[in-house]
Amino acid sequence: MSEEWRTPGFVVAATGLRVEARIAARSARVRAIAGGGKAEELERLLRQAIAGGGEAIISFGLAAGLAPGMAAGTCLVGSDVLHAGKSYRADAAWTARLEEMLGSERVAIAGVDRPLTSTHEKQGLNAASSAVAADMESHIVARLAQEYGLPFGVLRVIADPAERNIPAAALAGMRSDGEIDFLAVLASLANRPGQLPALLRLAADTRRAMAALLRCCDLLGPSLGFGDLD
Repeated sequence: MSEEWRTPGFVVAATGLRVEARIAARSARVRAIAGGGKAEELERLLRQAIAGGGEAIISFGLAAGLAPGMAAGTCLVGSDVLHAGKSYRADAAWTARLEEMLGSERVAIAGVDRPLTSTHEKQGLNAASSAVAADMESHIVARLAQEYGLPFGVLRVIADPAERNIPAAALAGMRSDGEIDFLAVLASLANRPGQLPALLRLAADTRRAMAALLRCCDLLGPSLGFGDLD
C-alpha cells in the first residue's frame, strides 16, 4: 500500500470519471477515486482507502437528471440514496453543512448499475422512486459507509437533464479506468453521424456541469464540508 493511503484523517471521494476525481483532489484533505463505472473495482479501491485512514466517504461528481426542469449545472446535495429497494440516509450534519455552504437543494438520489440512456428510463425511475437524480457510485458509497460505520455525503451536479437522451457515442467513449476514449467516440460517430447534434448538446451540458462541480469544490474547502477530521 502506498504512503498516500496510510495518511490518517482524510475524506474519500468516490467518482466515476478521472476528471471528477481530479476536481475532488484539489481539496487538501481528500483522496479521490475514479471507478470508471466498474462497481467491483470501485468497491475494492474504497475498501483500500478506508483501511488506509479514510474517515468519511462522499459520492462526488456528475449525475443524470430524473425530474423534469432540472438544468445542466444544477448542484444537488443527497439526503438519501435509494437502490434495490433499500434507502440509506446520508450523515445529517454533513448534509446540512453541504446544503448551507452551497445553497443547494437537498434531494433523494437513486443509485443505478448502468447508465440511463433515454428520457423514458430517467422519468420512469423518477416516478417509481421520487429520486430526482441518479449516478453509479452513490449506492456503493452508502452501502460501504453503513458496513464500516462511517459518515457519508453526496454531492452531485446534473450533467444530462431528464429531457435528454444519451447518444451511443458518449457511452462508447467511457473507459473502465475513468478516462474518455475519444477514438471510440469518433468511431461511433463515423458509423452514425446523426448523433452529432445530441453529442454536442451533451458536451455543452457536461462543460456546464463540470464548471459547477469545480465551484462547489472550491466553496467547500479542504475536506469537502466534512467537519470532524483530526
